[in-house]
Amino acid sequence: MQIQATDIIATMQSMSDPQQARHLMRFFKTSPGQYGEGDQFLGIKVPHIRLVVKEARHHVTLDQIAVLLHSPWHEVRLCGFLLLVEEMRVALPKSRQAPTTGATRRQEIAYFYLRHTRCANNWDLVDMSCPKILGNWLIYPSPDGTPPDRQILYHLAQSRNLWEQRISIVTCWMLIRANQYDDALTISTMLLSHPHDLIHKAVGWMLREVGKRDMSVLQAYLTTHVSQMHRTTLRYAIEKMSPIERKYWMTR
Repeated sequence: MQIQATDIIATMQSMSDPQQARHLMRFFKTSPGQYGEGDQFLGIKVPHIRLVVKEARHHVTLDQIAVLLHSPWHEVRLCGFLLLVEEMRVALPKSRQAPTTGATRRQEIAYFYLRHTRCANNWDLVDMSCPKILGNWLIYPSPDGTPPDRQILYHLAQSRNLWEQRISIVTCWMLIRANQYDDALTISTMLLSHPHDLIHKAVGWMLREVGKRDMSVLQAYLTTHVSQMHRTTLRYAIEKMSPIERKYWMTR
């Protein structure tokens, strides 16, 4: 049985909480001039959104997910992205299957996501979607057995859109978890001079993830780039180091 976007939206509207909505509007910086300017909230907490996703997953077509992604309501867009995460999850090959199993569906989902990146217009929408959608797509082979083209990450990094730039670096989380660091390090370098705090934090976060898996790689990167790094980026990157190590890098 297919579930329509209108039914999901009606369900979520019935869950609205005006007081929580006001809190979320402040938290996600929706005032004039802030990064989330003009966004609208129903006031639904993420665990409750996940319950809606759990009930609807695998019963919503991509066309209907697109309706959710274009909703003015932040939580409805998040629901759409989480449904897309679920679609990618079931398209991943199982442990005994060939790596190309589900490749056509993964490609369809990834391309769909790339057509709707502008709908992920706040950091939570980016962070909860791109690693498990684009990241998983990039790790596994395409239908013809070749690796997907990672140039899309560099295209996003060069975008003038803040959220697409954040997608480019946060997607690398899944690559880092697969012990593939090169793209994360290269994109980090591309974004080191970025003016926005949300990019400083994202780059530092990904560098920290590299260090958690191979501290020598992070140390080598810092040796070359520490003088170019925003202090926020550096603090995030060295967070898991010892106090002595953190002091060393902060005084370089």
